[in-house]
Amino acid sequence: MSAAELKNPPQNQTSGASDMAHIVLTFDNNKLASALYGQFDENLARLEQKLGVDIRSRGNQLAIKGTASAAEQARRALDTLYGILQKGADIGQSDVDGAVRMAIAADDQLTLPTMERKGKVSAAQIATRKRTIYARSLNQDAYMRALERSEMVFGIGPAGTGKTYLAVAHAAMLLERGMVERIVLSRPAVEAGERLGFLPGDMKEKVDPYLRPLYDALYDMMPADKVERAIAAEVIEIAPLAFMRGRTLAHAAVILDEAQNTTPMQMKMFLTRLGENSRMIVTGDPTQIDLPPNTKSGLVEALRILDGVPGIVTVRFNEGDVVRHPLVAEIVKAYDRDGKLARGLGAES
Repeated sequence: MSAAELKNPPQNQTSGASDMAHIVLTFDNNKLASALYGQFDENLARLEQKLGVDIRSRGNQLAIKGTASAAEQARRALDTLYGILQKGADIGQSDVDGAVRMAIAADDQLTLPTMERKGKVSAAQIATRKRTIYARSLNQDAYMRALERSEMVFGIGPAGTGKTYLAVAHAAMLLERGMVERIVLSRPAVEAGERLGFLPGDMKEKVDPYLRPLYDALYDMMPADKVERAIAAEVIEIAPLAFMRGRTLAHAAVILDEAQNTTPMQMKMFLTRLGENSRMIVTGDPTQIDLPPNTKSGLVEALRILDGVPGIVTVRFNEGDVVRHPLVAEIVKAYDRDGKLARGLGAES
């Protein structure tokens, strides 16, 4: 049974409001319907704000009124959120925002071949033992599908778009399913605009501060004790980029994070480590390069050189894909505007 039953399909009302529609949804589980609405109907209020519709609840029924397109988008978003609840997961504000983004983009979504009607295709998902992650934007959807079918994927874009988090989630899923034998995490040891000086401890302790975002994502996907055991057994390996020369990484999910801070030589060395039955994921943001002045970014060079190479997929995120606090998207937009203005002034001078 579908998550929501369409009682009255979108239909034209009076001639004075020919583009308006009225949709009634009935949910088969009152407890899940209550979770869908949110405390004090906060999720419904957020949908109203995002899509410009009017949503009224009465028990397990919802009445959606608005333009035909907006009402249909609200229906899609509610159907998606109810499906998540049916699978035992909780939903929050970010899930509502993600469902709205996917609902708006559904008509233009490019998907793998499917028998489903356009606009009804489910968002891509990554399922690990601890949790299931659903795509919250069209580019996240494309990224997750690329990770599923490609051996080398570049995820490029600003902070907060989920490119690293989804890469780690996919690697954890591959490990749990036995599709790879280990996960290799790497990141260039470049400080973001400051010098931390000498770091005490062994190699793992020295590089841990740089890899903390990867660890955080791992702990979200796998039980903490399992992560610790896997690290101790080197099933999850911390591999400083500088020490990877000469290795061949076979039967592994390999992630290079913050790749914009590699040199061209480091990037070439890393990419040529790809071995048999391995997946390689490279993430980075070319607008946040922390290399010394006049040093080329290996990520920027690789994107130029490898453009069009069969088997390599590049997914580019933008501020519309930011899934952190809404202010993060606005901050990214502001910095982008300032950068474009600065480049324009530089071109004129």
